[in-house]
Amino acid sequence: MLSAEGLPEWLTPVVRAVETVRPDQLSRFLPPESGAGRQSAVLILFGEGERGPELLLMERASSLRSHAGQPSFPGGSLDPEDGDPRVEGPLRAALREAEEETGLDPSGVQLFGVLPSLFIPVSDFVVTPVLGWWRAPSPVGVVDPAETARVFTVPVADLTDPANRATAVHPRGHSGAAFLVKSALVWGFTAGLIDRLLHYAGWERPWDRDRQVPLDWGS
Repeated sequence: MLSAEGLPEWLTPVVRAVETVRPDQLSRFLPPESGAGRQSAVLILFGEGERGPELLLMERASSLRSHAGQPSFPGGSLDPEDGDPRVEGPLRAALREAEEETGLDPSGVQLFGVLPSLFIPVSDFVVTPVLGWWRAPSPVGVVDPAETARVFTVPVADLTDPANRATAVHPRGHSGAAFLVKSALVWGFTAGLIDRLLHYAGWERPWDRDRQVPLDWGS
């Protein structure tokens, strides 16, 4: 289910990063050695928009129990029918969840890489990021308002723009990478992944790491 053949040339740095990056280079939160945690996957989908390369994101419904209201990649828990969590399971789950949440047609997506699994302690998720190329774009939008508030794409140029970068500060004192794009504050796990991908792909531009934004930005 994975193939890097026929990808646009601009994705080459991402493919190289996926092949070489270590788990501890992506996050300090790694899956428990005991094997505990809820197996899940997200789809990091690159497409080609009017302004060049872009990523597909969604905003989770405010009524959800986990990560309510947060911008995120499409994704969710693995189902038994997805298969082995160590092999094809995350690939199938990432595409299935993306279709359920955004209406994406999976047949138009070429999966080309898998990042090391990471851990989200607050929700006990073990997340495997799956990377794809939107070879044949299809219409996307909110499928179930109870799960998704909106679906949108963000140009990579906006994500690398220093004016759109900041450090998000949680009320409990935690801080991490953040992006202010499309009237949204992208933070947490999703922002951390984007930050590391930009860095290891060589796309990162110098930005003001002292610029801080509270998590109620824009409210």
